[in-house]
Amino acid sequence: MYLADRSAPQGASSAQDRLRGTARAVSPTVLALGTVSLITDVSTEMVTAVLPLYLVMGLGLSPLGFGMLDGVQNGVSALVQLTGGHLADRVRNHKLIAGIGYGLSALAKPLLLVGSLGTLGVALALDRTGKGLRTAPRDALISLSVPPERQGRAFGLHRAMDTTGALLGPILAFLILSVAVGGYDAVFAVSGCVAALGVLVLLLFVPSGKKAAAAATTPAAPAPVPAPERPDLRAAFGLLRGRRLRALFGCAVLLGLTTVSDAFLYLLLQRRTGVPEQLFPLLPLGTAAVFLLLALPAGRLADRIGRRTVFLAGHACLLLGYGLLLWAPDLPALPYLVLALHGVFYAATDGVLPAAVAAVVPERLRASGIALVGTGQALARFCCSLLFGAVWAAWGDGPALASAAVGLACCAAVAGAVLRPTGDPR
Repeated sequence: MYLADRSAPQGASSAQDRLRGTARAVSPTVLALGTVSLITDVSTEMVTAVLPLYLVMGLGLSPLGFGMLDGVQNGVSALVQLTGGHLADRVRNHKLIAGIGYGLSALAKPLLLVGSLGTLGVALALDRTGKGLRTAPRDALISLSVPPERQGRAFGLHRAMDTTGALLGPILAFLILSVAVGGYDAVFAVSGCVAALGVLVLLLFVPSGKKAAAAATTPAAPAPVPAPERPDLRAAFGLLRGRRLRALFGCAVLLGLTTVSDAFLYLLLQRRTGVPEQLFPLLPLGTAAVFLLLALPAGRLADRIGRRTVFLAGHACLLLGYGLLLWAPDLPALPYLVLALHGVFYAATDGVLPAAVAAVVPERLRASGIALVGTGQALARFCCSLLFGAVWAAWGDGPALASAAVGLACCAAVAGAVLRPTGDPR
């Protein structure tokens, strides 16, 4: 079973496909959405970079309380993602639902200035709700704006632009903290302004779903067809009856159950290699830099050799990173190697998976299909964090990481068998 269908759409000639690819190497919709994500990620990562210190040192929240708050908001984001995907397909306007999501996240930023724990919790929940609403409609817009054989490249370009924002956000936050009086409020205020700019770019430059789909089709005018019925939740969940999507969903969940969260990975790296505490906030920048460099090449490679191969290779890199943390703690280059492998993992999976889902889901349910797989994966990773933390508390970080490594190796083997490269049953 293919992880993605790399064949041309039925009824379209390969000559026409090549002509479209030459004339439109990069979709304007992808560039516009990438710009929106870049700006929004600058805003989001500005807050993320300082929030733990602000909560624990400024408001007196315990680390355990922060961990529970972080887990709950990520869980909310995962569940809302399914709602966003269904609504986008239901109202047939992916841009509208994505815009509401981006708008909610922008509205949440000024609430951070209030300074009370309760209001801050509301702001974080609102921000995560916005993220959940916009993710699936945004990815559906990307998939609708390019031909199927170029979707890996499109998602890779978008993720590269998104990651650029993730790199710039923490740097801007630390610069503001170093020069501003009352630095936390200054960070939150600038973050709100940047988020509002992202919403404005979305409104002005991103076309609706129908216009994006038209840009990816042949210029010949098709015969008018009756509008399809509005999809309901039964139709959305009915997508899992298809063998190809069900296999993707199952493998995403299975591998998510053994994917240690970024926070735990960075903490393990710091504990095992002795990275100075003052440099700890810079560890995510190492992952993001590699992700930025390789996201687009990985998407192109997935379009060329198959998304199954690239997707599984990304998890193999993550497994190698686990192994290095377990058995090579004295290696001087260990921090750089682990961060590089972590970045390769994201480059080979983060954009490749939605591109694969888009290839097996009909256009009218595109956002719902992407949301189904994304929600399953996010909830599985949340469960992995809970299990990993419990094993760490009971037996230590070594057994916890060893369990994750063994689990990932087994799950990757199962996924490789399920997502077999031959046959194409539905």
